This record gives sequence, C-alpha cells and structure tokens, in this order.
Amino acid sequence: MTDISPLDQARILSEALPHMQQYDEETIVIKYGGHAMGDEETAKNFARDIVLLEQTAINPVVVHGGGPQIATMLKRLGIVSEFAAGLRITDAATIEVVEMVLAGSVNKQIVGYINDAGGKAVGLCGKDGNMVKASKTTRTMVDPDSHIEKVVDLGFVGDPEKVDLTLLNQLIGYELIPVLAPLATSHDGQTLNVNGDTFAGAIAGALKAKRLLLLTDVPGVLDKSKKLIPDLSVKDARKLIADGTISGGMIPKVETCIYALEQGVEGVVIIDGKMQHAVLLELFTNQGTGTLIHK
Repeated sequence: MTDISPLDQARILSEALPHMQQYDEETIVIKYGGHAMGDEETAKNFARDIVLLEQTAINPVVVHGGGPQIATMLKRLGIVSEFAAGLRITDAATIEVVEMVLAGSVNKQIVGYINDAGGKAVGLCGKDGNMVKASKTTRTMVDPDSHIEKVVDLGFVGDPEKVDLTLLNQLIGYELIPVLAPLATSHDGQTLNVNGDTFAGAIAGALKAKRLLLLTDVPGVLDKSKKLIPDLSVKDARKLIADGTISGGMIPKVETCIYALEQGVEGVVIIDGKMQHAVLLELFTNQGTGTLIHK
C-alpha cells in the first residue's frame, strides 16, 4: 500500500459521509461466493469491511456459497457426483456433505474472521428458525437421442418459496451480523441445497434490503466489446439477455438480480469479489464498482 498522508486519509473519510448517510440504518445483503473467498488474506479483508459497515450504522447480512469447498470434500470422501444438463445431482450422500461443508466449516470460518475483526457474527442456515422453506427444483432437458424434453430430478436441491424473518429480525439492528449458509427445509422436512445467489435474492427481498451485492469472480456485466456496463435497468438487462450480450453463467446471475428487484430490493450490484475492498468501493465511493441493476 502506498503511504497516504494523514490529510488525504481524513479527506477520504470525509468524502464517504454522504454515502454512509444514504445507507444509514439500511440493510445490505452481501452474497459472498465460494470463488470470491479466495485466499485467507482476501477473506480477512472482506471480514474487516463487513465489520466496518456495521460500525457505520449499516446492517450487513452475509450469505455465502461454497461450491469449490464442497467439490474438494466430495473428492476427499470419494463421492462421485452425477451431472444432468450441467447441474450437479445432489443425492442423499452428497447433501450430507453439502450441509457439513456449508453450514459447518465454511460458515464458521467466515464467522471466525468477522469476529476476529471485532464484529459479532452469528452463523446460521435457512433451516434455523424455519427461515427459508423451499420446494424441490425440477429442470427439463432435451434428450440428445430422442429429442424429447424430459424432467430431470436434481435430488436434494430447492428453490426458496417462503422466508420467515422472525429470527433475522431478532439479530438485525442489534450489532449482530448474520452469516447465512444457503440451505433450506422442504415442506416434508428434508434438507435442500439452494443456489447461493437465489437464496441471497430471497433473503434480500424479504428484508426489503437497500442493496444486494453479488460478489463474483467477474467485474460485472460486460457489453459486446467487453467493457463494463456500470448501470442497467431491468428492461435493458432483459434486452441484453435476448440479444446474447449477456450469456452463459451471467444469465442466471442477472435473472437472480431481476428476481430480487421484483421481491422488493432497491438495487442489486454484481461486483468482482476478488478486488480488494470491493464492498467499500461500491458503497462508500463516488465511482462505485461493478454493474448496478435497478427497476
């Protein structure tokens, strides 16, 4: 880090004031992807930034993923996953590992980092306090041989249906930082794995969050010439999906953003979580970072 004069430091803090006022007492949901976590240093920096938000009277809620960590553990245990239409089929043996890694090791690691940085994090998953009820996800795929569309059973995978805020409302605004693993309960009591972005969208929508920040491994939504698009309305985003500008793995991300906005979130930002202090850059500086999607 280059040495900044005390005067410059003071000026930077002063410039953050209007931004801090904009988010005063507001809830910000931050989706921290398994890929965005990176190394220990990155994770610790992220934790510090979350504690800083809480210190400035913002209510952060962290939702995390853990895809790479799950894959590593499945490999260690010798559990081979089946895939259909590019999606992992989560069988009974796999969901056990998913729950262990997400609600266990990954969740508590993030809680530990936030607490080390001086925060008071509480690690939970969607099962706690009946927070998130989900229904089983079904996907259809076209059989390559017969060209007939058939339904694929993805196993213990769900889509959020109902969010109960009882538990979160006991924590938010009381200096406690919820850290949520994207697991939910089905209507018949089974554990379901929920896509982390979708889970974060449902939580942010239920909380009527001011912002949902999706920390990913890309800078944001790029145009045809691979330049960052700083700002997008839902209408524009749909156009870009239709004309193929937004493609591949970015489509479900943008669709999650649209879903969250429909649920009542004011704005959703896709940002590169590997960038140092990405959260602070987005919330507390004039230029922001990533792509903001709004109604």
